[in-house]
Amino acid sequence: MGIAEQLTSPAGRDGLAGLLADPRRAVVGLDFDGTLAPIVADPEQARAHPGVVPALGALAPLVGAVVIVTGRPAATAVAHGGFAGAPGLDRLTVLGHYGAERWDAATGAVTAAPPPPGVAAVRAALPGLLAALDVPGGTFVEDKERAIAVHTRRAPDPDGLLERLRLPLGELADRHGLVVEPGRMVLELRPPGVDKGAALHGFLTERAAGPVLFAGDDLGDLAAYAEVARRREAGLPGLLVCSGPVTGEPPVAALADRADLVVAGPAGVVEVLNSLAELLS
Repeated sequence: MGIAEQLTSPAGRDGLAGLLADPRRAVVGLDFDGTLAPIVADPEQARAHPGVVPALGALAPLVGAVVIVTGRPAATAVAHGGFAGAPGLDRLTVLGHYGAERWDAATGAVTAAPPPPGVAAVRAALPGLLAALDVPGGTFVEDKERAIAVHTRRAPDPDGLLERLRLPLGELADRHGLVVEPGRMVLELRPPGVDKGAALHGFLTERAAGPVLFAGDDLGDLAAYAEVARRREAGLPGLLVCSGPVTGEPPVAALADRADLVVAGPAGVVEVLNSLAELLS
């Protein structure tokens, strides 16, 4: 079933109609982990679904721009996605660290603002804090250079541990001028005012964009959803896609409730991208 047949909301149908009517001003925005790459226990092992690069290669030349907005370092997302030098992706942009880094396929270079000092302080203090809290095995700390993420996915009681860590990690972040952003079995300590909504807004403004599609899977994507919703209120078409888990878990309710379309993980997102490319061809 193509994307047109799956949309039931008026806003979603309007969003698709806008994309089809004005593809040269359209922007397709995508999260990486959970949206283009399946969620895995070790984030360093995450790789884009094998259908992603061909689907994006077919779609990108037909729209104004494709941008990947991720909390990962831009170079990591490029490497794990296999985007560099891929056919059809010569105009791809990757906004890493929620927009603090930018990779453009046209140059192959990463540009970045200086790292915030609070992240280095948290990096140094976190091991001692986790040891003092007697955190069980399976807890995984991911150093994103401009943010620090504490994953509980591999712990015996991931949700219970996440709740136990909220307050002490919040206090640690506050002492060093950072904030804690929750996700699915993860708490990320990062600078305030840095989110996917701000990154997407800046990119869309730069492009003088028209219609927008954004696909995400977790709480960190809510800010980008909000940016698309704001544009809708201003009369600009938008389409919101939620990439749900493929493990039997329900999708993140906060995203699914706002989405025009919920699909089954990265494979479902690939189907959406291919369907859109077919409609535009």
